[in-house]
Amino acid sequence: MTTSDITDDSPLTVGIGALQGGPADLGQYAGQVVLVVNVASKCGLTPQYTGLERLHERYADRGFTVLGVPCNQFLGQEPGSAEEIAAFCSATYGVTFPMTEKVEVNGENRHPLYERLVGFADAGGYSGDVRWNFEKFLIGRDGRVVARFAPQTDPEAPELVAAIEERLAG
Repeated sequence: MTTSDITDDSPLTVGIGALQGGPADLGQYAGQVVLVVNVASKCGLTPQYTGLERLHERYADRGFTVLGVPCNQFLGQEPGSAEEIAAFCSATYGVTFPMTEKVEVNGENRHPLYERLVGFADAGGYSGDVRWNFEKFLIGRDGRVVARFAPQTDPEAPELVAAIEERLAG
């Protein structure tokens, strides 16, 4: 699959910056399975970075990546600069998966990436605004959202791992 195979409404066609500056070419993930997660460094759910990194390492060679999207909209839990975020994630959790610039995921300044994601409902039927840090959106190889998981869902929860494995097999 090439970038041209991704549909115009795919989240992977949206422009967004990389954490360390410059564009983050989401088109490079065309044909891959991507877990998009809004992340924060000072949240009770921040230890999820460990599971996210393990997923990234476990499945990267099969065409999977985690994409971290820092957001400071939930009680100011991601206040740092790009450099501070990168240093924290690397030093504290050994994060190697790609990270985008810090964006807003809700409200009138919601980033277009999240405009494409929030309409998808989770298994419980919830769609709409991101509820908290570490909400997860799984994008299939065709660039379409295929699953949404609540912030409290552990990255290595059986249902999330099963969804990733199903998309990697298909």
